[in-house]
Amino acid sequence: MTFITALAEHGFLQLALAAGLVSAVGCGVVGTLVVVKRMTFMAGGVAHAVLGGIGVAVLLERPPLAGAALAAVIAALLIGWIGLRARQREDMLVGAVWACGMAIGILAIAATPGYANDLMSYLLGKLLMVMREQVIGMAALDALMVGLLAALYRPVVAVAFDEEFARLRGLPTTALHLALLVVVALAVVVLVHTVGLVLVMALLTLPAATALLFGGTLARLMAVATLVAAAVIVAGLGVAFEADVPAGATIVLIAALVYLFALGLARLLARWRAAHATAGTDAERELAAARVGEGR
Repeated sequence: MTFITALAEHGFLQLALAAGLVSAVGCGVVGTLVVVKRMTFMAGGVAHAVLGGIGVAVLLERPPLAGAALAAVIAALLIGWIGLRARQREDMLVGAVWACGMAIGILAIAATPGYANDLMSYLLGKLLMVMREQVIGMAALDALMVGLLAALYRPVVAVAFDEEFARLRGLPTTALHLALLVVVALAVVVLVHTVGLVLVMALLTLPAATALLFGGTLARLMAVATLVAAAVIVAGLGVAFEADVPAGATIVLIAALVYLFALGLARLLARWRAAHATAGTDAERELAAARVGEGR
């Protein structure tokens, strides 16, 4: 049975596809800001801190997605607030939050009988096992992220590209920075179900990095990154189903291959443009020389 045939017949594949497309929106929109602002390591710290929220939520018999979202937001705000107010090194703070979140999650999961096996699904993703309620929750988080960015688009663009200039213009850069961290945290939670905590940084950055190779406005980069993420997730889901391999790892590898292909294509286009520009310059010089000769 092919992936397309199975997709038409099996509800779990339809849910997986829906979850993947929902993830693509957060991946493309927020991932572009992560790459532009060079916040990849921070996103990784938040992603691993999410394990603490998941573990505590399960221990308290609460929805894991709610615990993940709460832990992600707390971790992001903690990193941002301490980094800005206490003037601490952000990489040190990220490392500390990363380790503490993982430690809390491991202890909470160890205290929950019979839950250790399900831990791997959060570490490596469980796209093919996603439930309808989880898809709805992911879509709600997506809507919240997009809504926040739409409301704060112009100030966020100003802070993303020139924070010092934005501060001189009177924009609340601290509040905008914290809001951006919250959006990144929510994007991480959405992607946890798709590729897991271990691989979330790759999916959050590779489609955006692919879009950045060809330039454009921030809105255009977000749109292209979203399309790339959607294509990668659909392709990875299909390959994983056909080959019976983990979907999250397959998606990330395809995203890496797409990035490498785009990188090679971008370099070839740059060389072609440079060659044609040089040829055009030489032709213009020859024409000018000929006109000078005729004038003589």
